[in-house]
Amino acid sequence: MRVLAIDTALEACSAALLDTESGLTLSRQSRPMTRGHAEALMPLISDVMIQSELDFAQLDRVAVTTGPGSFTGLRVGLSAARGIGLAAGKPVVGLTTLAALAAPFIAADDTIAVAAAIDARHGHVYLQVFGPAGRTLISPRIAPVADAARAAAGSGPVRLVGSGASMMASAWPKGAATPSVDERRAADIDWVARLGAAATEGQSAPKPLYLRAPDARPQSASQLPRR
Repeated sequence: MRVLAIDTALEACSAALLDTESGLTLSRQSRPMTRGHAEALMPLISDVMIQSELDFAQLDRVAVTTGPGSFTGLRVGLSAARGIGLAAGKPVVGLTTLAALAAPFIAADDTIAVAAAIDARHGHVYLQVFGPAGRTLISPRIAPVADAARAAAGSGPVRLVGSGASMMASAWPKGAATPSVDERRAADIDWVARLGAAATEGQSAPKPLYLRAPDARPQSASQLPRR
């Protein structure tokens, strides 16, 4: 299976092409960024396809991160994945950023819990906790940092990963086992591709997982009065 993976949900713009038969990532590109995903993504995908010496018709599926993450970034990645899938006649599968962040740690040792935490701003984090064998202990949610730390600490020894990991560690309950911390700002695109290859195809296009409403609100006070 040949999988084109796309991730623009967090602080990187990334794409990779995985060939599951050989077990190799044929090409990958990842650029750290907090904005500008819309301008960077399609040239980056083009580079990946050229380096892989494949065209879109030779893909078997497209995988894309669905969030939580940047509202704008999510829309960029999802729109690109849907467009490529539609044009090439290939299925598109979605997977969460929380699962993608946790995946390499679960693969390395699936006996210790992993708490994937993304800074959601305003003293909150997006959180999901995975237990033995990658089983979900705490489903994806947004929570105050202190509440998230208490919930994750109840899982026993735990590894914290993501942009909210240090925030969680700073609020860690006294007496609980000290967690390890990996504050990576975006998922490894190779793992996005691997999870995409293993995902079950849905009956509809993947949708964004926001977990919260946008911060921006219509500014009614600035609207011009009607005549």
